[in-house]
Amino acid sequence: MNNIDLENYGLDQRFRQEASLYSGLFVARVTEQHRELYKVIGEAGELLAEVSGKFVFNAEDNTSFPVVGDWVMIDRTAEGSGNAVIHQVLSRKSLFERKAAGTGNGVQIVAANFDLVFMCMSLNNDFNLRRLERYLSIAWNSMARPVIVLTKADLCDDLAARLNEISAVRVGTDVVVCSNVDNRGYDEIAGYLAPGKTIVFLGSSGVGKSTIINHLIGSEVLATKGLRSDDKGRHTTTHRQLLLLPGGGVVIDTPGMRELHLDSADLSRSFADIESLAEQCRFGDCSHNNEPGCAVRAAIAAGQLSQKRFENYRKLQKELDYEGLNSRQLEAEKIKKMFGSKGEMKQLMRQAKNKNKR
Repeated sequence: MNNIDLENYGLDQRFRQEASLYSGLFVARVTEQHRELYKVIGEAGELLAEVSGKFVFNAEDNTSFPVVGDWVMIDRTAEGSGNAVIHQVLSRKSLFERKAAGTGNGVQIVAANFDLVFMCMSLNNDFNLRRLERYLSIAWNSMARPVIVLTKADLCDDLAARLNEISAVRVGTDVVVCSNVDNRGYDEIAGYLAPGKTIVFLGSSGVGKSTIINHLIGSEVLATKGLRSDDKGRHTTTHRQLLLLPGGGVVIDTPGMRELHLDSADLSRSFADIESLAEQCRFGDCSHNNEPGCAVRAAIAAGQLSQKRFENYRKLQKELDYEGLNSRQLEAEKIKKMFGSKGEMKQLMRQAKNKNKR
């Protein structure tokens, strides 16, 4: 493969200018990631690559390492002895991150440098408004534009009812309805594509991301599987990969993620309706519990705001407040919320103790 036009892969003036700062190195984009080994696309084709020892030594944490979608600086454009060496990751214009699996407080970057986030959810048993709110909160925070993609419309008994439910949480986000049975929605998805544009597909396992990408590419590039006996999708994608589309633009496919723990999110965008109501409360520090003049509680009572949506908003708020804190910090934060400070808590405890003595 020769003379690759990297503009088709999203190389714009912004990245070109930054890449020009590194003399003797060549710009490439990460298309696949397999632990410490990467596949990149450069001006002369695909190469296997690994980060340099100096890069590892200087890395602040795991978020410094390349991910699919990153633009990197490598030491060669053609295969030679050994793998190409990545010396630098160019600054990211957008990224999708989540809390890393396990009990630690680490952050995992899923993909970088995309223009659109297609949040995929099937219209069968996978449908979950609360999860969609969580996905949208993270998508808005990524600095890219989210689009809700509802798949497997042929398995939905009441599409109008589902769309009505989504209308309360979409907050200005486009919604595309798809079905593999009659190819519904695929032309609408193709309308978002353009040369140089990057779209990342996110969603639970088996919701149909790979099926959509295969349709856009025009061949069975990605493996797909049918539904399990419980009407939920099977996990098919095993690693993240970036694929060039024949009509222009690229897509990033990611493994399915049913549980997505927040590290950072933009609740002001995904819950703009609640935050707008909060501004109308009588008191600026209203907790939306029992205060008089609470516009949020009034909207819930009037049926204008779902109680479950509000509860999920509070849940995500709390998750963000506590994210990244160790056990001692978590305890201090909870005390602060309950009593104002640790000193005030001790004072209240002394008062209660003296009262019991009397």
